Amino acid sequence: MGSIAKKGFQQYLIQLQRHPLRTKALTAGVLSAISDIASQKLTGIQKLQLRRLALKVLFGVAYLGPFGHFLHLILDKIFKGKKDNKTVAKKVVMEQLTSSPWNNLFFMLYYGLVVEGRPWMQVKSKIRKDFPTVQYTAWTFWPVLGWINHQYVPLQFRVIFQSLVGFCWGIFLNLQARSVKLPKAK
Repeated sequence: MGSIAKKGFQQYLIQLQRHPLRTKALTAGVLSAISDIASQKLTGIQKLQLRRLALKVLFGVAYLGPFGHFLHLILDKIFKGKKDNKTVAKKVVMEQLTSSPWNNLFFMLYYGLVVEGRPWMQVKSKIRKDFPTVQYTAWTFWPVLGWINHQYVPLQFRVIFQSLVGFCWGIFLNLQARSVKLPKAK
């Protein structure tokens, strides 16, 4: 069994080398799917909501993977691939002041308008109420992981690292973004 996993990982690395954008997009989509399945189960949803799951996969493939791919390329270009503490701190601050609020806002918009199909005024109200808490939580959670990512993770693996951590963050965001609180199972 170990050799199957090893061969699969080697094939994954080959795809990452040959087709980095596609591989990162598909990885983000798969991890978005797993995160959403876990979120649905944690919130007490009995029957898997396939439309919601497909829309979350689409978000991962079409947005999260490509956005992360280009963000890290741009940051490395701006900071010329440096990894000293001062440069890593600048990367983390830049990421936290730009892409972090944008990603959280965009997710909440997408989730409310597309996944749940709520009217704009309800989504706007939900964002106005919950975005500050979501962003504050992001700023207590992501900077440390951003530091690890920029300091120790090679460029080609940064989106994958973020996607793996994002698995847990996605569960949190799903729980925050949903509009209806489900009753606890008795």
